[in-house]
Amino acid sequence: MRWRYNMSRLKVQGYDSLVRDTSTNAIVNTSTSEYTIYMQRVKAREKQGDQIRNVVKEINNLKSELREIKDLIKDNLGKK
Repeated sequence: MRWRYNMSRLKVQGYDSLVRDTSTNAIVNTSTSEYTIYMQRVKAREKQGDQIRNVVKEINNLKSELREIKDLIKDNLGKK
């Protein structure tokens, strides 16, 4: 992992992959494997969100088509 600026880092006691940025006092995880796992989870959530949105669109399309069918049936029954 490369940093865009030089930061002074102190190791966090009891954690191998955590350091404290002394200029911002932030805790930073330096583990690339944990970051990879995190990004996989983010992508999986995005994919799941996309799937849900697609299902909702399909349901709305089916509702619309069902309304059209009902209207056609009502029109045909009204003509008789």
